[in-house]
Amino acid sequence: MKKILLLILSLTFILTAQTKKFTADDIILNAVTSLRVNNPTNVFWIDSNDFSFVKKTDDEYILYRASTDNDKVDQVLTLTQFNDILTKADLAKYPYFPSYSWENGKLILWVHNVKLSVNPVTREFKKMFILEDDAENLEESPNKLHTAYTVGNSLFMDTYNKRKMLAKSDDDGIVYGQSVHRNEFAISKGLFWSPTSEKLAFYRKDETMVDNYPVVDYKPVPAKLAAIKYPMAGRASHHVTIGVYDVKSERTVYLNTGEPKEQYLTAVTWDPSGDYIYVGHLNRDQNHLVLKKYNVSTGDAVKTVFEEKQDKYVEPEHDLIFLPNGPNKFLWLSERDGYLHYHMYTTDGEYVKQVTTAKAPVIEHLGFSADGNSVIYVSNVDDPKSQKVYRTNIETGETKVLTEADGVHHVTFNFKNDYFIDVFENVTTPGITKVYNNNATEIKVIDTAQNPYTEYQMCKVEFGTFQHDGTSFETRTVYPPNFNASKKYPVVVYVYGGPHVQLVVNEFPKYRYHLWFQQMAQLGYVVFTVDSRGSGNRGRDFEQATFRRLGTIEMEDQLAGLDYLKSKGFVDENRIGVFGWSYGGFMATTLMTRTNNTFKVGVAGGTVIDWNLYEVMYTERYMDTPEQNPEGYKEACLLNYAQNLEGKLLMLHGTSDPTVVWQNSLKFAKKCSDLLIPLDYYPYVGHPHGVTGMNAVHMYQKITQYFIDNL
Repeated sequence: MKKILLLILSLTFILTAQTKKFTADDIILNAVTSLRVNNPTNVFWIDSNDFSFVKKTDDEYILYRASTDNDKVDQVLTLTQFNDILTKADLAKYPYFPSYSWENGKLILWVHNVKLSVNPVTREFKKMFILEDDAENLEESPNKLHTAYTVGNSLFMDTYNKRKMLAKSDDDGIVYGQSVHRNEFAISKGLFWSPTSEKLAFYRKDETMVDNYPVVDYKPVPAKLAAIKYPMAGRASHHVTIGVYDVKSERTVYLNTGEPKEQYLTAVTWDPSGDYIYVGHLNRDQNHLVLKKYNVSTGDAVKTVFEEKQDKYVEPEHDLIFLPNGPNKFLWLSERDGYLHYHMYTTDGEYVKQVTTAKAPVIEHLGFSADGNSVIYVSNVDDPKSQKVYRTNIETGETKVLTEADGVHHVTFNFKNDYFIDVFENVTTPGITKVYNNNATEIKVIDTAQNPYTEYQMCKVEFGTFQHDGTSFETRTVYPPNFNASKKYPVVVYVYGGPHVQLVVNEFPKYRYHLWFQQMAQLGYVVFTVDSRGSGNRGRDFEQATFRRLGTIEMEDQLAGLDYLKSKGFVDENRIGVFGWSYGGFMATTLMTRTNNTFKVGVAGGTVIDWNLYEVMYTERYMDTPEQNPEGYKEACLLNYAQNLEGKLLMLHGTSDPTVVWQNSLKFAKKCSDLLIPLDYYPYVGHPHGVTGMNAVHMYQKITQYFIDNL
């Protein structure tokens, strides 16, 4: 057994007369209603000192207004009153407050593709924009005069109900104004207004060369084909270009992004002047990024700002961040030194300096200090399980933590960045909402959320750390009630293990899998999780350790984590199970078939079985193409290990899954039947990559019972 260094942080819920047990209804339905953690939501600054938020009181959602200057908290509008306004406006009611903003003391809301201006005192309203019912991807200009949107694959702009079609497509393979590259590289939209509101940049996607993939709609009789475009690893990917529409001239210019056509265009960022736009060109191998500056009047590239190369892959996931005190300088987030950090450039391409240097990544960019001299961001410098807010002086590098409590901080700064609201949580704290000034001095407490589980028998949660292969790993263990370390307990490992996801976080148990852990612990199981290499928020080398060998390194780390747990002496080594979804389903099946039957029972949902069947952008980043890395694809393909399956395995899959296509688990089921190997299988008809509603209740009942019956 490998040498184990034990570091335990034991965090235990206070137990009183709590006796209720969690059910599948609690995990799926009540978790978003009666058991929902009632922290303030929709937090929005009205001006530099006043802010608003939504809070549920009894059965009513209420919009409140408060200030940094006094302790008053005024009720602005209830959901009932808001729905009365919607009724008068001939609009359908909402079950919750939609996203909103404030303009000149009035509430601005987009509801049912109608922009409403509401006087919160008189409750008078005005319809400012009325878009088509099927309008999607709404993007409002900074000056609020124009709204760009898509209908189908075509692009439109509305200027106070005067509509103009900017780009028309009657071809299913030509798409304007929508997200591209299957939302990889943190691309979440396809419309980009210039700071001056004079121009609109948009993606144009040509996927006519991409294979159609059959997805079947089983609702009608007979069933109908609802094919999607799905570019699989090693096959043709779609081609993307960027157009720029000039509002005044009504002219569209396309950027001359050039060859090869199969490249990824990301980090689309307007220059503060509105005369230039920056685009990151990433090659299909994803190991060479070129950032170019374009003249939007001509579409020509005027400068290559910088290039970045890595042996494995470059992963641009952030736009340029221009400095408030110098529009000719910007920050670029890069992992080139091993962690995601800010690097400063001039717009002429001169590299100035690295701004942050800690052995921890920038997890989220929040903005700049009030004087513009410091950058503010979320990181886990002090503890991999926590997410705190830090401020680093751009010139000196001096860094200050603004939120010191261990746990997760969700922060919203005001417009001047001299006050911020912090919603704080950790494993024992549902939420405390406070206002701070820019010196991190507490101004006031807005709200303290109540624990919604006071009637339930909550089980002990323990964080730990172990060493393996020269690396430190974080773990979480949930123990059964009345745990006795001298006894032997069955174990269920909950696994993900893939890029960008971190499971072991010091946060309050509010998600469905958190409550399922509690249910399984209440039933007498120890529930264990380890963030293996490949997981997120631990730096480049930690994540890239799995390059070209997905599944193998993560498997070794999961087994090392299990050794760590076994060393405590209470594990029944003949009763170990595993559950995971998506990448976690891939890992659960890997652990069931490649670990010499270490695991007796497994549940795998939405599972990647063969990486040849997964999308181009994601798969080729971590595996290269099947042609470049045939041995890696062979090693990771779980069809090659089906003959090793001796334990009980339940596979679940949505039949309309557009992310991990159904063919994956169907091929594994076929392989098992060919080999006469028992496999339990359940399709969730019509569901995409996630299962929701009452079918999710059914699914969690099935998963829980499967472990009860077999482990």
